[in-house]
Amino acid sequence: MITSVASVILYVGNQDTALEFYRDILGFDVVMDADMDEGSRWLEVKPANAQTSIVLALAESFGKQPGDGAFLTFASDDVEATVEEFRARGATTSEVIREPWGTYATVDAPDGHKLQFNERPQN
Repeated sequence: MITSVASVILYVGNQDTALEFYRDILGFDVVMDADMDEGSRWLEVKPANAQTSIVLALAESFGKQPGDGAFLTFASDDVEATVEEFRARGATTSEVIREPWGTYATVDAPDGHKLQFNERPQN
């Protein structure tokens, strides 16, 4: 039986650049950084205490282009504070947008990935 999403793969042009962004800007933990066959590298990160991780796969090794992969949306307990924190760390973010379903913003990641983070209304 499937119990959760284990990981999502993002194809990146430079794993070190991607690692710096996800670890140093977004504050993610490194789950694994290991050599694979034929000089490839398995690089996996995730938010603290999260179940789902992100594999930062070198696009070239998999016949992909940087930027290919999933559109990621992360949960946030305070979108405005998250925007301020990411900007203080040097990230480019959108403005905070409020919709009936919740509040959200995006942050620009390496290789053209745009990550969304949202806050659902309190019931």
